[in-house]
Amino acid sequence: MIIAEIVLGARDWLVWAAALAALGLAALVWSYSRSHGPTSARLLAGLLKTSALLALGVCLIEPLFSGTRPRPKSNLFLILADNSRSLQVHDRGHAHTRGQELQQALVPKSPWLTRLEQDFDVRSYAFDSRIEPVRDFEQLNFDGDASALTASLASLRERFAGRPVAGVLVLTDGNATDAGGNAAWQDLPPVYPVSIGADAGLADLSISRVSVSQTNFEAAPVTIVAQVEGQGVAGKPVSIRVLDESGKVVERRTARGMIDGKPLVERFELRPERSGISFYTVEAALQGEEQLADKLEKSSEATLVNNRRLALVDRGGGPYRVLYVCGRPNWEFKFLHRGLDEDDDLELAALVRIAKKEPKFTFRGRPGERTNPLYRGFGNKDDEQAEQYDEPVLIRLFPPSGPQDEDELKGGFPKAAEDLFRYHAVIFDDIESAFFTHDQMSLVERFVSQRGGGFLMLGGRHSFANGGYQRTPVAELLPVYVDRGTLGEAAEGYRLSLTREGWLQPWVRLRSTEDDEQQRLADMPAFKTVSRAGTIKPGAAVLAGLRTSDGGSLPALVVQPFGRGRAAALTVGDLWRWNMHRKEGAASDLEKAWRQTIRWLVADVPERIEVETERRADDPALATRIAVRVRDTLFEPLDNASVSVRVKTPEGREIELTAEPSEQAAGSYETIFASRTPGAYRATAVARAEDASEVGQREFGWTIEPAADELRTLRPNRELLARLAEATGGELVSADGLDAF
Repeated sequence: MIIAEIVLGARDWLVWAAALAALGLAALVWSYSRSHGPTSARLLAGLLKTSALLALGVCLIEPLFSGTRPRPKSNLFLILADNSRSLQVHDRGHAHTRGQELQQALVPKSPWLTRLEQDFDVRSYAFDSRIEPVRDFEQLNFDGDASALTASLASLRERFAGRPVAGVLVLTDGNATDAGGNAAWQDLPPVYPVSIGADAGLADLSISRVSVSQTNFEAAPVTIVAQVEGQGVAGKPVSIRVLDESGKVVERRTARGMIDGKPLVERFELRPERSGISFYTVEAALQGEEQLADKLEKSSEATLVNNRRLALVDRGGGPYRVLYVCGRPNWEFKFLHRGLDEDDDLELAALVRIAKKEPKFTFRGRPGERTNPLYRGFGNKDDEQAEQYDEPVLIRLFPPSGPQDEDELKGGFPKAAEDLFRYHAVIFDDIESAFFTHDQMSLVERFVSQRGGGFLMLGGRHSFANGGYQRTPVAELLPVYVDRGTLGEAAEGYRLSLTREGWLQPWVRLRSTEDDEQQRLADMPAFKTVSRAGTIKPGAAVLAGLRTSDGGSLPALVVQPFGRGRAAALTVGDLWRWNMHRKEGAASDLEKAWRQTIRWLVADVPERIEVETERRADDPALATRIAVRVRDTLFEPLDNASVSVRVKTPEGREIELTAEPSEQAAGSYETIFASRTPGAYRATAVARAEDASEVGQREFGWTIEPAADELRTLRPNRELLARLAEATGGELVSADGLDAF
């Protein structure tokens, strides 16, 4: 860039001027070399005459200086001030809050600001969750719940695109709540951040992050992980509590190893009292200050807003229906049924065969009777609907809630996808493949791969290879090869043990410590009936094994994913022995194991209605995107549904939204809910088919905590501001250096 140049007005005189200057200099040298006098005087006189000769030579060529300079106020300069709640912090040793110090730096008619306004067209803005122009900075109240620094700079870039912006002066503590990075700072004019706030002297506790994970471990199916950070509280005992929605303390811990700048992670394992959506509050406070939530003046902390966060626990989706098919009445069904009766979210429907195909003996019936007398008295008065001879005798058993409709399982094992897909899991127990048609077994394979259901086969004399499942669709989904399996018996029985993978699965364990679990396994009785399944399929995991009396080993519990669902093989056929050997009055470990196993089997089974919520951290409106996926009875996307969403806000208001079809995926419907009210939100999505019949409902929720995000840390983030300045070609400016700037 050329900002100045020299033009010769009499370029033709350049040679003559140079010759005359050279001749004059030669004459001077000759003259002073022959004169007498002090050397210093001669040198000084010679230099003066030389300067005069050169000046005359320059005048002969008439040089002209031409340059450019900015016209005053022709370029823009932007000032951006943070108006978020973190500027209310009062640093130790300072007479004013951070916000007051910011306002003092931006006092109208201050020398640096006056000088800036002489050369630039200065525009003033304030930002928190969004950016707004301001006349002066005395009107800032520092009550914003977010610091959208990156979004605010991007908004300025778009607003002044194509206009000459010399730079942006940003006064902030650097604790941005939106995502920042070099990619988001491209094409910005030079940014000059001014860091507001002190690094040391503050005492503060904050819960920076809360995450929730769920397992099928019955004693504590929910784990809440809280990450606590501290500043100026090293060595002080910290009380961390988890409270339910009624304010009752569920669990409390005291941490004594707090280190400034190093996060402390605490895990809380709990069991919600009810299914569905639950909200828990995680609180952290210095010991002795637990009751000072609204009394900041009595607390030793700089702020108490960041001491608590909400945790969302979703135990919804139920009740889950499980279809159990058994080849004969046995003890396994008794303990499975008894165990699931104690879980409100699990419902067991069963088909129990009490007799195989029975031939007709006329002396057993009444004269002229064509139907099977075993079914006499079950209400089947119509001969065409009553069970005939040469058919298996089945009993339908349902949970206390009863069948979903009067025809459920009336024709035996389902023959249509709509009938089977209503269940979440299917269990085969000691039932041979000949009981099913090929189409029914193909339907089971589709149930797992397409519908995403769970499948479990139990060991027994008519399971796996002994049941003739070789080269059937059911064999395809099992995690073991059944081609060469047989029923095995050991003289002294089989002892159960967990594999390394089994120890890592909470639903396989029944005790909270390793020692207790080892003792439980040692106390288990030996089993006698085991199906020796073939080799393990690639991708399958063996979670439990069996030790034989001769030192060999066999797989006992094998699992694998299959399509959208999962399949498991439990080769033991007499688990009931376990319950028979328990101590009198002790809880049944077998029933607990059944509940955990079935919970795992149905854990990730998709429903006809599924909901996802998403909220971008850099969204100034704090809008929540709600996506609802709707499927038909075959679990294919349902395109012509109408979906409504009822939202209950933290203050108790109910708002109904209509979800519109998504352009991204079939069967998906979307809506957006924007609210700046902090707290817990509950919602219910209701989908209806084209004929207005209800497809189903799904409860869900989310949390909004802008203040906790804004104040997650009080230490000024100078590292972020330095990176911002470097990426845009600016520089970090101190609050005391504005005059020099």
